Order: sequence, then C-alpha cells, then structure tokens
Amino acid sequence: MTQESAAETVRLIKKYPNRRLYDTCTSSYITLVDVKQLVMANESFAVVDAKTNDDITRSILLQIILEEESANVPMFSAEVLSNIIRFYGSAMQGVMGSYLEQNIQAFIEIQERLLAQSKHVYGKPVGPEAWAQFMTVQTPMIQKMMNSYAEQSQKMFTQVQDQMQDQVYGLFSAFPFASPTKEKTHKPKE
Repeated sequence: MTQESAAETVRLIKKYPNRRLYDTCTSSYITLVDVKQLVMANESFAVVDAKTNDDITRSILLQIILEEESANVPMFSAEVLSNIIRFYGSAMQGVMGSYLEQNIQAFIEIQERLLAQSKHVYGKPVGPEAWAQFMTVQTPMIQKMMNSYAEQSQKMFTQVQDQMQDQVYGLFSAFPFASPTKEKTHKPKE
C-alpha cells in the first residue's frame, strides 16, 4: 500500500478556532460524540488544527476520555491517574506507555476470543444484555485472572531487572578501576 492510498483511507477532521469539528468526509460539522462513534467503529481518522495543520488527534481523544471519566462510571481511580502522572518525565515514561498499550491490546484480544467462542457455541453473536449478565457473574473471576497476570508481570520484570543488574556488574568488573559493588544494608551502631 502506498503512502497516498494510506492517507486516503484516513478520515480527516478539521478543528476550527471556534472549537467546531468539521468532517471533510461528510462535509458537515460533528461533535465529540460523533468522534467517539468513529472510535467505537474502529474507523481511522485524524484531527488537525484547521489554522496550523498540526495533528491534534491525541488531544481530541483525551477530551473524549475526560468527558467519559466525568460523566459516567469512571474507569480510572484517582490513585491510578496519579501514578500515571508520576511517570511523565521519568526514565520509565516510554516503558510505561508501551506496557499499557501492550496490556490493553492483550485485553482486547482476550475479549475478541470470548466473542468468537460465544459465537461458536451459540451460532450467533451474543447480545449486549447477555454479555452484561455474563460479566456480572464472571467479573470476580476475570479480576482474579487479571490480578494474577499483573503479579506474573511484576515477577518477570523483577527477574529481568535482576539480570540486567548482574550484567552491569559483570561489565564493570572487566575494567581496571574499582568495580561497583552491590549495595549492602548497613546496620546502625548500637
């Protein structure tokens, strides 16, 4: 696929200084609710500032998340949001973004498998009411499974961190100057 044909498949939305969003595909003004519907339909789009032509898609998506978090049952607790904010500017910022993205993708794949299995069992896709009922019963089990996954991820990260630390110690021990030593816990004198 060429860059030109890829660009043609992306729906262009322009944001004007009066804060209105203009969908160039339908030649009409749209709202954030309409943009949310594009997201829900997995439709590719880009939002650009009509004056500067800067890509502002992320800021529009963040606005939608803010409205959802304010209007409905929030997905994120204040503690989670605070922890995310703490990662900005830290050395782990890029790692955290990638980690969240991969875990959300894994969650989506699990959801798609469940939908496919339900279609295979019942011969048709299960309706939203049935999913709501199923999730009410299965939520504790799914939360337990996700907690187990998080614990495994944490253990794996700790193991990788220990291996990296050992490699760094091994690397520096090859140099003629004093090699780093692992920090020892100093006991206070009594």
